Amino acid sequence: MTERSLRGMSIGAKSLESDENVDFAARKEISYVCPEGHRTIIPFAEDIEAPQSWQCRCGMIATLEDNSVSSDPIEPGKPQRTHWDMLIERRDEKELKELLEKRIQMHNDGWFPDYE
Repeated sequence: MTERSLRGMSIGAKSLESDENVDFAARKEISYVCPEGHRTIIPFAEDIEAPQSWQCRCGMIATLEDNSVSSDPIEPGKPQRTHWDMLIERRDEKELKELLEKRIQMHNDGWFPDYE
């Protein structure tokens, strides 16, 4: 490099703005605990109602550690439908048994390759 090359600060990597005269929104910290015992603390704005549950980092549903934030009980929702529930809605058990026997016969006749 020549001595005449310009040297500047990395624009975009650093901000020239400061936090002076900036009023941040008031916040409150809400704690959630999952069945595995993990404790998660999430900051929320003070003027909102915190949700009753939060997904934990392990994937389970965590509930409020202190229920004093909201006194509304969690309303039970509809149970999650399984694959079997949806299958039974479309077909009766007699028809399912016939389909299963047909598939087993197709497998025995060599329609499907063996995956052993």
